[in-house]
Amino acid sequence: MKSPAIVLANRLFKTPNGKVAHGLIRGSDRYQVTAVVDPDCAGEDAGESLDNVRREIPIVASLAEALSVSEQAPRYCVVGIATHGGHFTEEMRGTVLEAVKRGLTIVNGLHDVASEDAEIAAAAEAAGVELIDLRKSPAKSTLHFWEGDIQHVRAPRVAVLGTDCALGKRTTTRLLVQALNDSGMRAEMIYTGQTGWMQGARYGFVFDSVINDYVSGEVEHAIVTCDREVEPDIMVIEGQSSLRNPSGPCGAEFLLSGGARGVVLQHATGREFFEGYEEQQLRIPAVADEIALIAMYGARTLAVTLNGAHVSGDELIAQQQAYEHELGIPVLRPLEEGLDRLVPVMQEYIEEQRR
Repeated sequence: MKSPAIVLANRLFKTPNGKVAHGLIRGSDRYQVTAVVDPDCAGEDAGESLDNVRREIPIVASLAEALSVSEQAPRYCVVGIATHGGHFTEEMRGTVLEAVKRGLTIVNGLHDVASEDAEIAAAAEAAGVELIDLRKSPAKSTLHFWEGDIQHVRAPRVAVLGTDCALGKRTTTRLLVQALNDSGMRAEMIYTGQTGWMQGARYGFVFDSVINDYVSGEVEHAIVTCDREVEPDIMVIEGQSSLRNPSGPCGAEFLLSGGARGVVLQHATGREFFEGYEEQQLRIPAVADEIALIAMYGARTLAVTLNGAHVSGDELIAQQQAYEHELGIPVLRPLEEGLDRLVPVMQEYIEEQRR
């Protein structure tokens, strides 16, 4: 049963930094979002504000108002932002402290660890509430090294990688898993970020909470555990950052350590530079070049999915058609048209991998 929760997006809901809130608004098997706190867009419906789909989740100006409009008394307060460096904004930290004093359990995915903030920790102890820090490094005794057990995993893996960070890899992963399950296949998502856990994915780990030496082992452990426990037809691995984003290159682990031989590549057509590094003009590589790099890792790009932020609907369709002509593989707009068209592609990939 989902737990009622308030999501804090304090002035960042309408930015890429609000992506944790965005994911929870689009769906979660763990939390039922009762309200979003963001004074900059108070009075709007969170779904309509996000993607023009009304979801009856109000955006309000304050935590007090969020508590007053929630039909079910929330037990949880989720930090719904992902800032550069994972730091609290001053306003967000103040709201978290207020939530603790009001007796709400905090779910925090930032690198700033709430339980190590002396004032917040003292307030939590006084109120008898829990601080759940999803990016706090786990004890080394709980982590795993890569052992090679991945070689015995039966289910094929597909990694949803991206040409940049914060462009919808997790959302595409969830939509693809949903489309595959709706078609009658048994698909599982391997989450690798804090929002995937918040949304209730069963298998995975929070990638950037883990010391580098153990990352490959945690990838393997999540996949092996999933394969042994539920024997899915296919696993879809949520990617992080991108292969060539210099602020956090990532993706080779899923291809090499996780044995993903298929890739769905997410790309934001409205971006020229890596998000947050426009002033330095750190340019995003061409999609075709990224596909060539993926091939060097021994994986095949099965499809490209497009994030249409900052382009019109007609422009996005034109870009979709141009990419399909250039690349010769399916190119889809996940939010606008869904991913049902990828189902036969995945069926063919599964049969290929099992030969």
